[in-house]
Amino acid sequence: MEVSFLLGLASICYTAIEITGIITAVIAVRETRTPQGAIAWAISLITFPVLTLPLYWIFGRAKFHGYASTMRTGFAEFHQLLGDNHDIPSVKPMLERKHLHSPRTIFETLANTPFMDGNDIELLINGTRTFKAIFSDIEAAQHYILIQFYIVHDDTLGKQLQELLIKKAGEGVRISFLYDEIGSHATPETYWDTLRQAGIEAHPFHTTRGPGNRFQLNFRNHRKIVVIDGHTAFVGGHNVGNEYLGGATNRFNGWRDTHIKITGPAVLGVQVSFGKDWYWATRSIPQLDLSMPKKTGSAEVLTLATGPDDAMESCSLMFIQAIESAQDRFWIASPYFVPDSSVMKALQMAAMRGVDVRIMLPMKADHLLVYLAGFACLKELSMPGIKIYRYDAGFLHQKVFLVDDTLAGVGTANLDNRSFRLNFEITILIQGTAFCREIEAMFLDDFTKCIETGPDEYDQKNYLQQTVIRFARLLSPIL
Repeated sequence: MEVSFLLGLASICYTAIEITGIITAVIAVRETRTPQGAIAWAISLITFPVLTLPLYWIFGRAKFHGYASTMRTGFAEFHQLLGDNHDIPSVKPMLERKHLHSPRTIFETLANTPFMDGNDIELLINGTRTFKAIFSDIEAAQHYILIQFYIVHDDTLGKQLQELLIKKAGEGVRISFLYDEIGSHATPETYWDTLRQAGIEAHPFHTTRGPGNRFQLNFRNHRKIVVIDGHTAFVGGHNVGNEYLGGATNRFNGWRDTHIKITGPAVLGVQVSFGKDWYWATRSIPQLDLSMPKKTGSAEVLTLATGPDDAMESCSLMFIQAIESAQDRFWIASPYFVPDSSVMKALQMAAMRGVDVRIMLPMKADHLLVYLAGFACLKELSMPGIKIYRYDAGFLHQKVFLVDDTLAGVGTANLDNRSFRLNFEITILIQGTAFCREIEAMFLDDFTKCIETGPDEYDQKNYLQQTVIRFARLLSPIL
């Protein structure tokens, strides 16, 4: 009797799980952004619901529910409070734009803001120079500081930042600190409590807030931003941790990364990106100076913030447009290389046009599955005109690309599915020959520290390694 009851109960439970799996499969088909991902999730949810259901609700969905509607509400409140006290530029209607057929039109449409001229850009190569510049400008701040990082470690560099911010808070400077709770999961709560006790507003991004996001670990706020008094901004690949200073660690013999410092009108776009994220995290609007910063240089700059809340896949479209606009060269450095088929085809077509395509990747991985999946992608690029370089002087973490002599991109976005569809990212697009020459010189110096390998790396692996690589490639939608 008891055994029969237990079997009946187990049967009811499994039936309920199977029905839930079927319902979730329908949701996956409706919401998953790629057909391949939708098919994979649907089959797995129906065939193995016990295993796949928790995986889907944690890692599977590609839509960040609630952010867009919250931002609409927030920006209505934002503009109502500001009245006319802001100089946030808007994109002109398509037919009124000066460069209607220029690649910049696509970038401006994706960003919903125009390129702004009159900016000065300083290239900050590696962590020592980057954090020296950031700390120096924080020290000089008079009114407010905005800080946003994906990872903040409670180590020597983290404590230096903490102490400096506490000092500035004591001087009456307003400080808003936003961090990703998943990226900074190892940071003790005492670190943030110490900042809050000093009067600093420190908040996690709250990636699990909103309907349907409760169990999601897939969405991350990967942006790295520092803004000083509304006139200076820092954006790039560095997080806050000793390893980002570039010294040898237990895993790597160095760390290669890039940041930029922006002064001028384009800082407005960085502030707007921070303001939106802050509103999502806190449901409050930070006090920002949104008057137009004075012109300080000659570079035209666009701030392109992308994320899973976008109506279109803005990040991958940005890369595709950059590749398709190249006439002479497209050089890119990325720590992770697992692009989707659209980006792969854009790279192939660029090579067919005679474009010099160079892809710089790390020699050694920090995420094994992503590293392995990249080999399968490289195999598809085995064609004349595409060169693959492995950086061998430390871990390559910079996210930089160069198009001809006219456009450069520096930011937080990697060339992988996570940045394309799951992460909140920010990329600074710069038009200006002088800055592009600096990026070219940086690339050329980095190439001297690389080993050129070629896209046929996959063919050099043994059968077992190739099999593992193919399985890793199947997991690329959630890597």
